[in-house]
Formats: sequence, C-alpha cells, structure tokens
Amino acid sequence: MDVAQVLELVKARLGITTAVRDVYLTAIIEGIIKELTDEKGLVLDGTNPYHLMFVVDFATWRYQNRDTMEAMPKHLQFRLHNMMIHAGGGASDV
Repeated sequence: MDVAQVLELVKARLGITTAVRDVYLTAIIEGIIKELTDEKGLVLDGTNPYHLMFVVDFATWRYQNRDTMEAMPKHLQFRLHNMMIHAGGGASDV
C-alpha cells in the first residue's frame, strides 16, 4: 500500500495543507497497515479502493481520537469485519 497516497488522502480529509503533521500521520498509517497485516492477517491491496479508503478512514479516526478511550466506530468495525471475512473466504475482490 502506498503510504504517501494514504497520507495525502488523510490530510485532505482532515483539511491539513502543510507538512507539519506528516511524520506523525505517517507513523499512524504505517502502524495501521502493520496491524492489519500482522494482527488481522489481511493482505492489503493498494489498488483496491475499498482497502485504500478503509486505511484512510481508520487513520483519520485514530488521529482525531488519539487522546480518548472511545471504541472504534461501528462503521469501521463493520468494514474491518467484512474485510476479514472476505480474506478468510479466499475472495480477493474486497
């Protein structure tokens, strides 16, 4: 997955136009990608818009909720669950 592309989309979603937060946002993005591949067993495809936007949305949520103990929102939980089911089922289109 192209971290630079994810970074640009996260910054656009957050309305960030400078590079001031790039190091921090990149660390969040790389952590999420590592977590999804190592802990959840997902094989992320950077050309799949579903995977790309999930990582963007997850990174945005992590950044915005860094100082809270809130649980992952239902829409992210639902999407992650679906990705894990499809990965376990052998489907490569989601």
